[in-house]
Amino acid sequence: MITTDKTAKEIFFEVMANPQRVPFGFGNKAVLINVDPQKAYTRTDLYTTAYETDPNQLDYVNQLARGFRKLGWPVVWTHVAFLDSAEDAGVWGTRTDTPDSLQNIKYGSDRAAFDERVEIEPGDVVYTKRMPSAFFETPLQSLLVWHQVDTVIVTGGSTSGCIRATAVDSLSRGYRTIVPMECVADKHESYHYANLTDLHLKYADVMNVADVLAWLEARASDKA
Repeated sequence: MITTDKTAKEIFFEVMANPQRVPFGFGNKAVLINVDPQKAYTRTDLYTTAYETDPNQLDYVNQLARGFRKLGWPVVWTHVAFLDSAEDAGVWGTRTDTPDSLQNIKYGSDRAAFDERVEIEPGDVVYTKRMPSAFFETPLQSLLVWHQVDTVIVTGGSTSGCIRATAVDSLSRGYRTIVPMECVADKHESYHYANLTDLHLKYADVMNVADVLAWLEARASDKA
């Protein structure tokens, strides 16, 4: 095992600067999966479980969503919520039992509600999930097959949890997977950058959101 005194952030930017990384690249058609931009995880002014990495994260997510809708491509939003009994949280909900605990994000609660800043349109797809990956026990895979997408773009949080799980499941299903770095967040920068590094090296293309937006704009120009 290699040891180092460098921070996770320093290692991440070294990896991103490595010209030898061969990207998976964009395919022909993409889906945008916005993972859990709900108040429990975005409203740092209200909940201790919330986090923020880039203050413009949700604005970037909205820009991506507009670009996808312009192309007629699917936009998906997920959020976490559980039954009052929390039995659908399974063993994941057994470590703690406080008002901030995961399994106490109840259906219809403020913590389960999407952040008011995200722009969800009537034609978008909304799924409730109970485990880290947006693919796990949701209709997401069927949706992607129907739309014949080959590329998955993932935003939301947390980088070390639900983003990583969704990205790994995406690649495992054969999709080119892209994570715009300004569009994901975590509680601590060490978790955030360590997982971005691992994602970029193994499972996804971690990119600047500006490059993703530019690709969408180019596709829209081609379609016009």
